[in-house]
Amino acid sequence: MSEAITLIVGDEELLVERAIGEVAASVRAKDPDAEVIDLAPGGLEPGRIAELTSPSLFGGGKVLVIRSAQDLGKDLTAEVLAYAKNPADDVVLVAVHHGGAKGKALVDGLTKLKAHRIACPKVTKMGERVDFVRAEIRRSGGKISPDAARGLLDAVGNDLRELAAACSQLVADTGGKVDDAAVARYYRGRAEVSGFTVADKAIDGHLAEALEQLRWALATGVAPVLIVSALAQGVRGLAKVGGAPRGARGAALAKDLGMPPWKIERVQKQLRGWSGDGVARALTAVAEADAQVKGGAADPAYALEKTVADIVAARG
Repeated sequence: MSEAITLIVGDEELLVERAIGEVAASVRAKDPDAEVIDLAPGGLEPGRIAELTSPSLFGGGKVLVIRSAQDLGKDLTAEVLAYAKNPADDVVLVAVHHGGAKGKALVDGLTKLKAHRIACPKVTKMGERVDFVRAEIRRSGGKISPDAARGLLDAVGNDLRELAAACSQLVADTGGKVDDAAVARYYRGRAEVSGFTVADKAIDGHLAEALEQLRWALATGVAPVLIVSALAQGVRGLAKVGGAPRGARGAALAKDLGMPPWKIERVQKQLRGWSGDGVARALTAVAEADAQVKGGAADPAYALEKTVADIVAARG
């Protein structure tokens, strides 16, 4: 099994969620039935760690993910450190700490015990963002020069979620060689509006604003396929969260859906204006748009405008 104790330090949400996902995937590669249990300090009682890490009558591995570990408090921190000195063979413990001084005793203690450490700090400097873009392109199987990476940053902005989506789409559409010309084809000038902006406006039911943002996005060079991708992600998010079991919430819901808690909260707010039938109609609309745009629709702008209008109408 992978490292028994993993310490994730930082508050860059996309990177944190990926790190957790990679640990879980590593464990499940060896034990497909391993259970991933999400824990938050607010729901942890003394003795709970010992209970969860004790041998099970039914066997099977576990991945325990302790979120916001900086909020554990003195007693629970001591309990985690005591466990980490003698971890169970079939349990992988992942502690997620936002960084900073609060709860530093846990970080220091796990570091001293040689826990596997993954840094996920905020990506703020230009050089770091360029490195992130280049790594994302490599992750998708492509290559990009530093200059082309800077061009993509100028076009898309600094949101890592949007950058990751743009990198994946560019590799898919260029065959992997992402150069200045490829970036220029997709992004003429600075695109202050992204596909995610359009999607959020449409899902919230603001037709005029969504169409205005769509036209601006297209005018500033955002590729239609990226806009369709963002619309699809937004509507699929409604379907996933809306279809979750009643009563499921918090860390358990995040585990079941494979979505970070902050995103689930956002989608739950968006869902207040939606019915199940409406979500189904919106899913059909984005599937049709995807086929039209990728199939070389004569007028992708019209196809996108119709899709946005259909999504708003489906919201009812």
